[in-house]
Parts: sequence; C-alpha cells; structure tokens
Amino acid sequence: MSKLLLGAVAGSALLLSAPVFAADLNEPVPAAPYVAPVSTAFDWTGAYVGADVGYSWANKASSIGKNHDAVVGGVFAGYNYQMQNNIVVGGEGEVAYGGADPLATWTGAVRGRAGYAFDNILVYGTVGGLVGQGEMKNNGASNTRTHVGYQVGAGVEAALTQNITARAEYLYTGTNTRDYGSAGGDGDLSGNAVKLGVAYKF
Repeated sequence: MSKLLLGAVAGSALLLSAPVFAADLNEPVPAAPYVAPVSTAFDWTGAYVGADVGYSWANKASSIGKNHDAVVGGVFAGYNYQMQNNIVVGGEGEVAYGGADPLATWTGAVRGRAGYAFDNILVYGTVGGLVGQGEMKNNGASNTRTHVGYQVGAGVEAALTQNITARAEYLYTGTNTRDYGSAGGDGDLSGNAVKLGVAYKF
C-alpha cells in the first residue's frame, strides 16, 4: 500500500512539473545586443591648413626674353566635404611667393576643388581666380605691377594619419600682360608649377 502511495505521489509531482519544464523550453533566447559596424574608411570632411614648396617655370616672363623659373612656396587653408558616393568637393585659398630674377612674384588665389576619394587617397582637380604682384628688375631699374588671372590644375592627396595629409599638385597660372617699362618691357605671371605640400586636417 505504501509503495502504491509513494508511486502515486511521484507521478503527480512529475505531471505537475511538466508544464513548468515545457514553459522553460518554449521561452525565447534573448537576442544579443546590436553593435553598429565601425567604419575604418578615412573621412575627408573638415577644415585644414598647410604649406607647400615646389618649382615654377614659364616660357617668357618679359619682352626682354628672359625666362621666369623659380622655387615657389606658400601656405594654404581650405575645407572639404565628402558625400556618400565618395565625391569630395571643397574650396581652398593660397598665398604663394616665387623669387627669381628678372621677376619676383606674390600671388593670392582662391580655388574650388572636386575629386574622388579611394579611402585615404584623394584624386582631384582644381580651378579658381588669382591676383598677383610682380616685381621686375633689369639693369638697375625696378618696377612692380599687379596682375589678375586664373589657375587650373590637378593633384593627388594621401591621408597619412587621421590628421596629417600629403599632396603632389600641378598648377597652370594664366594672367594678363603688363608693361614694366624700363625694368623689362611687357611681362606676365603665366606659367606652370609643381608643388609638394603637407596639411593638418581638423
């Protein structure tokens, strides 16, 4: 009798606990929290400042027939905006100096930039306006003139770190011709330049 009683009690306990086990089995497993993927691509959006140095050359700087070949250097600042399709647009201002007889030049340019970013490599074109001052020296005479014109060019820029970029750039400058009088006759600031630069991106 006691064996029958114990068996009945055990069976009842199993029957009562079965729904609890079933409920545990049917409980959904909590999903792991969503972690957004972290992009490692370089973002070109932002302001920057930098400096460059290079070499410029022209076919003829004045009517006296002397070439204007010189080392040039300058400082620049600008802003880039990168769109979702990796197109980068922006603007840049630069002040540059090139000194060599018979013509020394100061120029200030404002240019637009547009290019395509291959992650940390930017290939771009640039075009804009320029105002410059030339100083012509010849046979003891010296005269200065102001020129206006344009610049057009292209370049490649690489992000070395999140804040430091380096560039190689070609620019063609075209300006009006001015008469420098006794210092050398007609002259302009037209010519070619190849520059290397380094910038800090904020």
